[in-house]
Amino acid sequence: MKLSVVIPVYNEKNTILECLNKVEDVDLGAIEKEIIIIDDGSTDGTREILKTIESKYRVIYHEKNQGKGMAIRNGFGAAKGDVILIQDADLEYNPLNYPMLIKPILEDRADVVYGSRFLNKDFRHISLSFYLGNKFLTIFSNLLTGLNLTDMETCYKVFSKKALDEILPHLTAKRFEIEPELTARISQKRHRFLEVGLSFIGRSRTHKEGKKINWKDGLAAMRYMIKFNLFSR
Repeated sequence: MKLSVVIPVYNEKNTILECLNKVEDVDLGAIEKEIIIIDDGSTDGTREILKTIESKYRVIYHEKNQGKGMAIRNGFGAAKGDVILIQDADLEYNPLNYPMLIKPILEDRADVVYGSRFLNKDFRHISLSFYLGNKFLTIFSNLLTGLNLTDMETCYKVFSKKALDEILPHLTAKRFEIEPELTARISQKRHRFLEVGLSFIGRSRTHKEGKKINWKDGLAAMRYMIKFNLFSR
């Protein structure tokens, strides 16, 4: 049994090595970990760091920034594991959650598992606007997909190999619209779905560090939800 951990990276020189160490340290028993890093055209020195560890991990380089969606899709295409999981490199999500996230798939109770931040009472939101915006987008997504999510924008999306193989040819997103597209494709393929609360929360990034989602991004996300759910099946 193998778990593929797909890590999209863009300008994460301060956290990438710590992230990899945390992923390595997770005890999954007899389950092997395959770590796939996709550098999406980093310009801050991240690429130079990755060059020093190429012999240890599968590293894919984008010559220029193509977006998180393309990085995830290319990582999915390279994954050989029985279960595939997305991990952000900024340490907001704690790899200690892996056993809980993959358990429903290993027990054949689900094809897809999402890890929800909002089911953890200790999760501290960056701001009220972030919390309300995420909640609104999740509710809007639920209305279109028929799912009952609490955290559609979560990084922790986990797939069985069979489920991922069924949706991968239909993915078209290049940037952050990958989040609503993955949820739409899961719904359309009627995969067995479970959402679990995250037991361990990593550090929260500040607005200055990259959480700069605004109302324009929210409107764009809604437009993509309508596109993927109603017009791009």
